[in-house]
Amino acid sequence: MSAMSTPIYERPTDLLRTLVRYDTTNPPGNEAECIGFLDQLLQEGGLTTTLLAKDANRPNLVTRLPGRGEAPALVLQGHVDVVTTANQTWKQDPFAANLIDGTVWGRGSLDMKSGVTMMTCAVLRAAAQGRKPAGDVILTIMSDEEAGSDYGARFLTEEHPEQFEGAEYAIGEGGGSAQYMGDQRFYPLMVAEKQVCWLRTRISGPGGHGSTPLRDGAMARLGKVLTTLNSNRLPVHVTPVMQQMLPALAEHAPDHLAPAALALLDPHRTDAQLDQMLADGLPQARNFDALLHNTVNATVVGGGIKTNVIPSEILLELDGRVLPGFTSDDLISELHELLGDDLSFEIIRHDPGEAGVDMGLFPLLKDIVEELDPDGVVIPSMVGGFTDGRMFSRLGIQNYGFLPLKLPPGTNFSATVHAADERVPVEALAFGFQAMSTVIERYGRDGAI
Repeated sequence: MSAMSTPIYERPTDLLRTLVRYDTTNPPGNEAECIGFLDQLLQEGGLTTTLLAKDANRPNLVTRLPGRGEAPALVLQGHVDVVTTANQTWKQDPFAANLIDGTVWGRGSLDMKSGVTMMTCAVLRAAAQGRKPAGDVILTIMSDEEAGSDYGARFLTEEHPEQFEGAEYAIGEGGGSAQYMGDQRFYPLMVAEKQVCWLRTRISGPGGHGSTPLRDGAMARLGKVLTTLNSNRLPVHVTPVMQQMLPALAEHAPDHLAPAALALLDPHRTDAQLDQMLADGLPQARNFDALLHNTVNATVVGGGIKTNVIPSEILLELDGRVLPGFTSDDLISELHELLGDDLSFEIIRHDPGEAGVDMGLFPLLKDIVEELDPDGVVIPSMVGGFTDGRMFSRLGIQNYGFLPLKLPPGTNFSATVHAADERVPVEALAFGFQAMSTVIERYGRDGAI
């Protein structure tokens, strides 16, 4: 059988390369052509599709693979927009999708057109084989995740929640790619994520002519704020997810890392242990730091209109991220404790999430990956960034970051996503496609949800 006569769902590499060639850089996104291609593909596969859009150039695609009604519906959700390649130096054209030595190069090959490929191929295969899963599988392909989800997941879940009626679980990005500690391969499976809480504050002080010395003005106060943020962490919080993740990691980590992972669980020792891990150059330290604290980073500063005028007001924007179970008020309270009460904070954007975690689907996903890779270990995890999953959680749908890629040793997933030379091995993509197909096959079977 020739390659072209083989159904597209059995050629995930070809589908991924086609998707990468659509330039869906966000902004502006312009995902319509890419979504339209997938829409036609699914319709040709015998599925009924629905296109929903806040902006005609930025549609979202929803289709249901009908189930037997024996289990809740399962959402498979992903996005086709990608981040910019501006000011990056690539070895390959980022939108050519070149296949070199068994690896697909291009923007979105990891984040997350590979995930959309896995899901689409798995659903098309199930439909072609006449499979009826225990519950409906709702494939949802969206725009705009990279710029905040306003045209994608936020629009769908707020304006069209009926599309997800009956769903209790969702699978999307945020976890599943192989990582290494020593020789041990781990698959962190995301069950929770931090919440966005972007803030703005105004720092005031006396102004005047730039020729006259002035002390303790707005600029000086800004310096103190930035120095304080740079020199201090907010309080330690060991959330329930980390209480599961760190012991699971320690159980299989190299001997010299296991005690460090367990020490992080003690709030009285957490920060000292993080400092030691950073000093030792352990790459996991910064990630653990983010997952054990509410965090803020100063990102935008605005003030001053002339070189010879001392400004009386500076605007400072902060990228705040809040742990599950905490609120924007908690973050602001911790900032006041650190910086003093004379600063007021305005919320620019806050996406509250759900604190509770339903681990009901975890055993199934763990078993599937560990069967496909007996040397791998699946652990529950949390991510410090945000995904579209946070929007589905508002509908009471537990989201899992599960895009399993069996990446080879030496691959740094985090350093490649959003960076130059983003790429994915063909074997890793095939691994994920098989895992996703097995999820559809086994979901709800013999109570496996």
